[in-house]
Amino acid sequence: MGIDTEKDIEANLQIGPTDRGMVRIYVEAEGLEIPMDFEPEEAEEIAEEIAAAARAARSVKRKKG
Repeated sequence: MGIDTEKDIEANLQIGPTDRGMVRIYVEAEGLEIPMDFEPEEAEEIAEEIAAAARAARSVKRKKG
């Protein structure tokens, strides 16, 4: 499976600060919980990557479904 492979999986995503000064990205799906903690600087880099991906996605011509 790659980043371009669509899957019909529902998941919840939560993002917030921890009580230890970290940023947590928490993914929860059926039978799966993934807590990922990042230093604030790492979280900012991730946010920049997400913003860049969003800009790139806007430039992709969408296929008619």
